[in-house]
Amino acid sequence: MQRFDLIAPCHFGLEAVLKKEIINLGYEIREVADGRVTFAGDADAVVRANIGLRSAERVLIKIGSFKAITFEELYQGTKSLPWEQYIPKNGKFWVKKASSVKSKLFSPSDIQSIMKKAMVDRLSDIYGIRRFEEDGESFPVRVFLMKDEVTVALDTTGDSLHKRGYRKLEAKAPIAENLAAALLMLTPWRPDRILVDPFCGSGTFPIEAAMIAANVAPGMNRHFTAEKWTHIITPQNWKDVREEYMDEIDYGVETDIQGYDIDPEVIEIARINAKKAGVEKMIHFQARPVAELSHRKKYGFIVTNPPYGERIGEQKELPALYKTLGERFKNLDSWSMYLITAYDKAERDIGKKADKNRKIYNGMIKTYFYQYMGPKPPRRILDND
Repeated sequence: MQRFDLIAPCHFGLEAVLKKEIINLGYEIREVADGRVTFAGDADAVVRANIGLRSAERVLIKIGSFKAITFEELYQGTKSLPWEQYIPKNGKFWVKKASSVKSKLFSPSDIQSIMKKAMVDRLSDIYGIRRFEEDGESFPVRVFLMKDEVTVALDTTGDSLHKRGYRKLEAKAPIAENLAAALLMLTPWRPDRILVDPFCGSGTFPIEAAMIAANVAPGMNRHFTAEKWTHIITPQNWKDVREEYMDEIDYGVETDIQGYDIDPEVIEIARINAKKAGVEKMIHFQARPVAELSHRKKYGFIVTNPPYGERIGEQKELPALYKTLGERFKNLDSWSMYLITAYDKAERDIGKKADKNRKIYNGMIKTYFYQYMGPKPPRRILDND
């Protein structure tokens, strides 16, 4: 079976989480760079990674890399790549996205048009045709330029992997599903421990936690661009891997996962999304303000994405909101709290400095993942809870 170098982009600051996921799938890591992890795999790996990776944004097949400081070098380097191994005569192909960091070539539109011309010229020579109808399947190309090194890849995913297929409705300022999953995996939370999100919005943290608990692969309910590349990955590949993931699901696992929000309409959206994800019976949603956050049991987790003033007029409300969150957390015996926010006075208003603080980019917004680590429960509680 053909072997590939596969590239999985992710949020900046979460490369270690994605690396661990890929290793757990059984694949060899080739390189870890800012915002992406490269690993070795075959057609089966393309399928398994697309359906199974929780923290990745997409899965790319690396076509090649070369150095380019002029557009002529970009053209020649692109033309030298073996496009015919991937793109058939009737394939629709284009450079969907070009990004450039610390490189001489930085205009995305120029990079895209020159690379498209090089691809056409290469395939014209190979196939002996001058005009491409491009009425077949789609082969979107993505290119990264970093310090004049050009990395060229085919996008096997299509819509970003954060689009699991369950979030049909969105509440205000939603957190991306893959970011929520990655943050959960950064915590010591396990399915047999309590988890509460007091600002749950459309339910992303509780839903991702329930999917982790039930071992539901995140890509089970969606489709991918490469499903139609039958000359590279067979339909049987997709069928077999989906069946394997399906066999691993356990909806019967006992959980204590709760999501609160002050807005009853938002809670209804969260319930609908949880039902679409198949985990509605594993989560308790309730319209409740953060001031009423409480739990009788010890050693639970708060994992949340509280408001951070992205809307006009919200900034003045933040000190009181975070102060209340801090007070409620203080009253929870032996709990841990993990929150992602762009609000730079969060620790001050919570009233306690975080044990750890991790910088993560949520899109273009610099955010901080504050980690307040409670004590580990005694072994007997872990065993009997």
